[in-house]
Amino acid sequence: FVFFPHDNEKQFLTMAATAPTEKEGLTPITVVTGFLGAGKTTLLNYILKEQKQWKIAVLENEFGEVSIDDGLVAESLDAPEDLITMDNGCVCCSVRGDLIRTLGQLAKRRMEFDAVLLETTGLADPAPIVYTVQTNPKMSDNYRIDSIVCLADCKHLNSHLDEVKPEGSVNEALQQVAFADKILLNKVDLVTKDEKEKLKTRIGNINKFATVIETERSRAPLDQILGLNSFNMESILTYDPDFFEDQAEEKQHHNLELVQSVGVQFEGNLHAQWFNMFMMDLLRDRAADLYRTKGLLSFHGQGDAKFVFQGVHEQINFGPAKEAWKKDETRINKFVFIGKNLDRKELTKSLMECLYKEES
Repeated sequence: FVFFPHDNEKQFLTMAATAPTEKEGLTPITVVTGFLGAGKTTLLNYILKEQKQWKIAVLENEFGEVSIDDGLVAESLDAPEDLITMDNGCVCCSVRGDLIRTLGQLAKRRMEFDAVLLETTGLADPAPIVYTVQTNPKMSDNYRIDSIVCLADCKHLNSHLDEVKPEGSVNEALQQVAFADKILLNKVDLVTKDEKEKLKTRIGNINKFATVIETERSRAPLDQILGLNSFNMESILTYDPDFFEDQAEEKQHHNLELVQSVGVQFEGNLHAQWFNMFMMDLLRDRAADLYRTKGLLSFHGQGDAKFVFQGVHEQINFGPAKEAWKKDETRINKFVFIGKNLDRKELTKSLMECLYKEES
């Protein structure tokens, strides 16, 4: 189920009761973002020509200024749907315009591949891709978003993050880090250990929940970025509880980043209607500023059912978790917000006002 805040008739709980579970056997799509020069061309060449463990369909979007292997894809210029097959069984092709059309044509052969890797040079916001795959029946019957991976250049990421943009435009590097489930920190051999650790701390301030994987020359451990279903509603269940406690105790240093991660947790049962109204107001007013949201919820009147949600901007996927609350488990609601200009105290206050209160 995808929740839209503009549709006032839709309530989280009534919809969750009928939310379809994710189909089995869907082909995972990994979306790779990152700046030109971060090492994506090297990564794609490694996947297409060197590694032998995975059969991957690589889709290179048309905006990439550097083509895979300087023209490997150019052979298919006349027929974008043509796939070039590599010696290791991987295929590649350029997406010129219609992603749905390319994925639709690939669907007939998708069972031959372990994964689809969609390369998106310079794309700041993967939300349209996520939305298309989740809501277009042709896509959602064949594919699922597996993870959003940001390939970052360890030597130059700081300067990209510091870049001041004109009023109204976005800092692409900041958004790419904020949206990611995994961050491949490439070219770590080109910086000192101290520089690397400071950068990792900074990445953590922006996006506490992404797994950072260090690489040299784009030799990424593919088993750590493919087929892990990082982009799913239940991922919040695996988050380190220390993060929520650190925030509650204000242990962290003052975070000066424009984009940051905020975690809120508290005990109790939520009032479904009040929470629904809070989310509709929040998404109506702040959807553009909220890059990723996640939640683990307990509602009054829903027995042992545990609910989870995750969102990209105003598109929220919501439903029951696979496992219910255990008999003696403390009902702790958890919320994660990654976005711009977030006020943790205000979010906490508003969320706690959604708690169900027994009438005296």
